[in-house]
Amino acid sequence: MDDQTKSLIQNHIDNNEVCLFMKGTPDAPQCGFSMAVTNMLKLLEVNFQSVNVLEDQNVREGIKVFSDWPTIPQLYIKKEFVGGCDIIKEMYENGELKKVFDDKGIKYKK
Repeated sequence: MDDQTKSLIQNHIDNNEVCLFMKGTPDAPQCGFSMAVTNMLKLLEVNFQSVNVLEDQNVREGIKVFSDWPTIPQLYIKKEFVGGCDIIKEMYENGELKKVFDDKGIKYKK
């Protein structure tokens, strides 16, 4: 991954408390996994920034290297990589995701 791509990814993560790297946009997800994570965040009414990896092939491949995680979507909360769709879904279902939001001071619908 080139320095420009790494810097761009780091900038998104640093400047957004909740940042979702996804395929498509929250209003028009381009894959089921991205749609699932977006829907969970919307149900919790979390304010999040999304990055459409389909708009930039360097970001699409770079985020996988950056996180050492092979799939998209990828969720970052307060600069920390939380996981992909399966992990987020499990955390949502068992209440762990709300606990992370509480611990990190992120507002959501309780």
